[in-house]
Amino acid sequence: MPDHDRMLQRQKALAELGRFALQSDDMDQILGHACRIAGKALGARRTRILELQDGGRYLFVRTGAGCAPGIIGRHKFTVEAGSVEAEAVRTGEVVIAEKAAEADVGQIPGGLKEIVVAAQATVPILLPGKRTYGLLQAEAVAHRTFQKEDADFLRTYVLFLGSVIDRLLKLTDLRATEERFRLTVEEALDYAIFMTDPEDYITDWFPGASAVFGWSAEEAVGQHSSMLFTQADREEGAPFREVEVARATGLAPNVRWHLRKDGSRVFIDGSVRALRDEDGELKGFLKMGQDVTERHAAEEGLRESEERFRQFSDASSDMVWIRDAETLAFEYLSPAFEQIYGCSRSKQLARNTLEHWLELLHPEDRQAAAARLRSVRAGERLDFEFRIIRSSDGEIRWIRNTAFPLGRPDGPVRRLGGIAKDITEEKSNADRLEVLVAELQHRSRNLLGVISSVAAKTLEEGGSVQNFRTRLQALSRAQGLLSQSGSDTVEVGAMVRAELAAHAEAGPPKVAISGPSVRLTSRQVQNFALALHELTTNAVKHGALKDKAGQLSISWAERRNETGRRRLVLDWRETGVRVDPAVAGRRGYGRQLIEKALSYALRAKTEYTLGPDGVRCRIELPLV
Repeated sequence: MPDHDRMLQRQKALAELGRFALQSDDMDQILGHACRIAGKALGARRTRILELQDGGRYLFVRTGAGCAPGIIGRHKFTVEAGSVEAEAVRTGEVVIAEKAAEADVGQIPGGLKEIVVAAQATVPILLPGKRTYGLLQAEAVAHRTFQKEDADFLRTYVLFLGSVIDRLLKLTDLRATEERFRLTVEEALDYAIFMTDPEDYITDWFPGASAVFGWSAEEAVGQHSSMLFTQADREEGAPFREVEVARATGLAPNVRWHLRKDGSRVFIDGSVRALRDEDGELKGFLKMGQDVTERHAAEEGLRESEERFRQFSDASSDMVWIRDAETLAFEYLSPAFEQIYGCSRSKQLARNTLEHWLELLHPEDRQAAAARLRSVRAGERLDFEFRIIRSSDGEIRWIRNTAFPLGRPDGPVRRLGGIAKDITEEKSNADRLEVLVAELQHRSRNLLGVISSVAAKTLEEGGSVQNFRTRLQALSRAQGLLSQSGSDTVEVGAMVRAELAAHAEAGPPKVAISGPSVRLTSRQVQNFALALHELTTNAVKHGALKDKAGQLSISWAERRNETGRRRLVLDWRETGVRVDPAVAGRRGYGRQLIEKALSYALRAKTEYTLGPDGVRCRIELPLV
């Protein structure tokens, strides 16, 4: 064939390949037609396209023309070193071999050897970037050989074919991506996915958006996306700000409440992404968001619960604590820790170990407290007490710890929780109450003894019921003073004033009272009160309180005897009184009480003198 005709024929072959490639997107169909066009242009008996696979280790017969049945789309063979195929891949050039069958050049499948090959041309098909897709092989029979112009045509042909294959591969990937996207957006019904144009009007509305927001695609497309925002957000310009951020940075968060078609609200956790073409021109926005209304409600509930817990623990005077079950280190300490333990929370948490906490406890209580915590870790709920040595002042304080395991009922204990309360005052009050109860029992027995004695003496003297009643009233006043004081003691001055208070005339200047604050115990108060009552009664009946002429002076002081022990000395003086000799010689119950009962019951020393001008009584008793 003349060169001119051959050149024209091959140009038509290129044009035909281009025209067919534009008419079809089917890879196998285009490659098969490309083999037929190449074979016709070269006058070859067989042509095939071999696709490189597994990193270039194998060649797969993708398609061909003139090949034996069962080869195309099935046969794969190894690329052997030194073969024409390996050489073509290595050099990137056309490799021509004559008498291929006799020379055993390359691996020709058995089904192809039925015709003796006189010449073989192998050329690599290169994609953009010089990536090798595979090989185009043409084989001639009889006495046909391939010339330089054949090699030039093949170079041009595969250059064009490589571009066609690259386009088809990209198209295939794009279609696969589109299919995956379609499947994703159609199946992800809990995700609202839609697209808007550069002005933020909805252009594409996928099934997930309909499921989340309630509008159909027909209702949503063409609407501005601001219809999904709450009225408050629209007034604040949130829709505009969102797309502007995406326009400027490429991506904007969209985490807020939105509106459904029925007017209800849905909380969306999503984003807005700007879509741009290869030139950077904005084409619109892709908006994706998940309906997390239930999760948001749960998180809000958790935050509110945590806030309530924080407010409770911050306000409580008891210490709230949480420990890790494995290490028994604190995970949380409420502010009351600092008041109870006398050291800062930060200092404790800086060395956050069980051993460091145990250092704050009394040495005798450390081992037991650690054992109790380990029992709680094993699932028990315990109340136990221990002592601490407060860091701020070294004071020993009693703590009651209520501890309980934390975790799922059917799962392991993950944390320990508890409340610690300072019970030092409670302990002290309990101890004091125990003492008071014992003292009350003792006091009651004493009081009954005193009442019995008063009754017996009154009866022995033939006294009246009124005398007995007034003495009981004196005892009652003493008991009232004990109750009012809130302790086991009563002040001497209070007893004196209480006894004289029943007599209106018993006040200055007729009565002078002076003395320091001296307290008597409950055991002393009863008998001392009776002695004051007898002195007062005698003063009213016969002495200074009988008429206006008499004067009464009551004074007391605290002294120490020769051994240094404290003693109360009380002086009772009545002046300006004429004492009836008949009365002076009589020794009634009152005088016996003062002179004998006080000495016996309180180990007191007494002096009782009735003179011509009045009465003097001195009482001296030991103080406890």
